[in-house]
Amino acid sequence: MAGLGTPEILIILVVVLLLFGSAKLPQLARSLGKSARILKAETKGLHDDGSEDAKAAPAAAEPSSEARDKAARLREEAARLEREAAAAEGGQRNRGALASGEPIEGVPVSDPGRMRQG
Repeated sequence: MAGLGTPEILIILVVVLLLFGSAKLPQLARSLGKSARILKAETKGLHDDGSEDAKAAPAAAEPSSEARDKAARLREEAARLEREAAAAEGGQRNRGALASGEPIEGVPVSDPGRMRQG
């Protein structure tokens, strides 16, 4: 191992323990293991797929007319549903707020009417 003996490895381990502390070492080991598994899976995928991906990539990059039509229909449906929801609520809901007036994810939503009254 490049001239590293047992004393050198022990010194390196003590330095790592001092730098990161005993609480962080399990997290570091877990993340290192996860990274090694991901790297292994990716390299295996590259070896397995090889030339098949190079041939399939240009065809997959260009959507078919059927996919484009479906996407357009979905966009129209989403716009229709948004209009119906706005009409059902009477257009009183602030953008970024729930129907009850609560802010989304704890972020307060400014209410211009409330600011003018105060």
